[in-house]
Amino acid sequence: MNFLEDLNASQREAVTTTEGYVRVIAGAGSGKTRALAYRFAYLVNVLGVLPSNILCVTFTNKAAQEMRQRILKLTGDNATGHISTFHGFCVTVLQEEAHAVQYPDKFLVLDNSDIDAMLALIYEERGLTLRHKTFAEARDMIELQKLFKHPHYYEDMIAMPLENLRQKYEQAQTVDEIIFYGYLYQEKKCFGLDYNDLIKFTLYIFAANAEIKLKWQKRLEYIMIDEFQDIDKLQYQLMEALCGYHRNLFIVGDPDQTIYTWRGANVRYLLEFDQQFPEVRTILMLQNYRSTPEILAVANSLISKNKNRMPKDLEAVRPSWEKPVYYHAANGQEEAWQISRQIKKLRQEGASLGEMAVLYRSHFVSRGLEEVFQKEKLPYVLYSGVQFYNRAEIKDALSYLRLVAYRDDLSLARVVNRPRRNIGEQRLKLLRQYAREENCSLYTALTRLADTESFARTGAKSFLQLLERYRENYSALPVSELLTRLLDESGYEKNLRTEGSSERLDNLAELKQSIYEYETTCGEEAVLEHYLTHVALFTNTDTAASLNKVKLMTVHAAKGLEFPYVFLCSLSEGVFPAKKTADREAMEEERRLAFVALTRAQRGLYLSESEGKTLSGVFRFPSRFILDIDKLLLNYVNPPPEDLIKAARRQMENEDEVLRPAAALEFKTGDQVLHQVLGPGTILSVDERKKAYEIKFEMLPTSRIISFRVKLERR
Repeated sequence: MNFLEDLNASQREAVTTTEGYVRVIAGAGSGKTRALAYRFAYLVNVLGVLPSNILCVTFTNKAAQEMRQRILKLTGDNATGHISTFHGFCVTVLQEEAHAVQYPDKFLVLDNSDIDAMLALIYEERGLTLRHKTFAEARDMIELQKLFKHPHYYEDMIAMPLENLRQKYEQAQTVDEIIFYGYLYQEKKCFGLDYNDLIKFTLYIFAANAEIKLKWQKRLEYIMIDEFQDIDKLQYQLMEALCGYHRNLFIVGDPDQTIYTWRGANVRYLLEFDQQFPEVRTILMLQNYRSTPEILAVANSLISKNKNRMPKDLEAVRPSWEKPVYYHAANGQEEAWQISRQIKKLRQEGASLGEMAVLYRSHFVSRGLEEVFQKEKLPYVLYSGVQFYNRAEIKDALSYLRLVAYRDDLSLARVVNRPRRNIGEQRLKLLRQYAREENCSLYTALTRLADTESFARTGAKSFLQLLERYRENYSALPVSELLTRLLDESGYEKNLRTEGSSERLDNLAELKQSIYEYETTCGEEAVLEHYLTHVALFTNTDTAASLNKVKLMTVHAAKGLEFPYVFLCSLSEGVFPAKKTADREAMEEERRLAFVALTRAQRGLYLSESEGKTLSGVFRFPSRFILDIDKLLLNYVNPPPEDLIKAARRQMENEDEVLRPAAALEFKTGDQVLHQVLGPGTILSVDERKKAYEIKFEMLPTSRIISFRVKLERR
């Protein structure tokens, strides 16, 4: 019980309230991660609950790793139960229950590069080009189709024989149908599942098999969910399914940090939790350990302007420092120079560049900053380029590991000629043709054709021998050692050394180190299949490096991070808040996003904006978020002219009259509706981000996108 002395009163209440439904409203920097870790330890050390009977859901894999490490220190037990994202937990369920959907337990978890490889095959087969749809557009379309237009698509993947699914793909006519059904076919062919599939398949199994559902309900005696403000509909349904037996559910979130509604998050799940579960106990954690009182005063002043929230003020624990600074610049270049001057000043005072972050609403803002930083020789890192796990050499290395575990088509096509084995595009086409005709995998096709004349003068046989040698005993080797041997014996690393690719070799060394760290953290669970799933579920924010350089990133990328010194720039109307903000609910989300940005700062906070014109030629005004903050709380180093402030306020008053309340979602996919001009139709999909329905009208040959604003009648 001694470790509870490390907690404040509200944290201690959250940790020791173990039974029933518990909702914790945890403000930014209030130590919610600590509370979750200590609660896990309390359940294990004091109540005697087995770690394997606890589920702790985090928002990112990085957060799950950090949670696991904290719990290991507190419990001293190598077993840490189920600590993962929702998607990671679904992988665990499906690895045990895949037989219920006729899938093998060794299925592939697909990331964007895997999906792009599948799309490339589909485009080649059906004569599509990037003019029809870019891969990014195709991925978005597939996700929307799975969520709205074909919400029961998984039934085809589960019940339909592969050949029937291929026929459906070959019979498709429109570009969207060709891509969608081609993708489903490619997924089933290699037993691959993407993020949407993981939750959909798990929910399907629980709905179709009460025995399996009850088994997991009984197993998970205590469920804890972090970042509950970011939960979406499918995750909420999964939560409901899991907590129905023991009814011990602990959720932590902050309504003021809901910034992902564009991808399905709904703050009402947190705000209205007490309506769904009236017996819930609500605990407020408001003591902030991150920021100075001056920074919190600014953040509280800003967020208080939102209506759809739970009223609360963060309370500072840190000592006072300087007031946050506001700088008005004559133009964007001057703003960038001012930021660089302040960074140099902080550096002279003893701060390191790695302690500083420049945040902005949109990526385009970084261009002007980069130009100035390069001129001033200020080292910086931009969080928008190729992320670590998407680098070519990292994907190649992981493909070698995947071939040992899964022998999948995607990995074989990627590295069969890396390094060169004289198996170019023509021979790869021959392999694909054989695999299609014989209804087998590319690996099987290569095995059968390796001794034929077509592949006699290639490295196919030695490639297969290498993989088969380790396929027999890979479970006996640590993943880090297996990778080292594969990269050495395949000649991959030797080839990079010959090319003089020192940066790529450094990246591979970093990958091996990360695998070693994974092994030491996960212990017995660090088997090859678990590691590959772990990596596939990583997100961009998971892979942010801690370099001694100024960090440039969007506010969304900064969520969950903290920095001693934060510069929030381009605080202009039309930039932050964004120009596309269409209704009051969206404006409140923009303000929450600004609140998140402010609360990343620990000690120094610097706000700035500039005059000039936007790309569309509109004159720039200071952001309403600057004007939302009590003027006495900011140090106006270079205040804007008073007439500019007055003009800005008039402009905002006019815009506020136009901003309408967010439209209620009256209809769902499949509903029959009547348009006063276009006549009767059927709702094909609902896009809550665009606030529009896709409708197929009986009198029109193609569907139309219709705004929520238009009055529709139900038929």
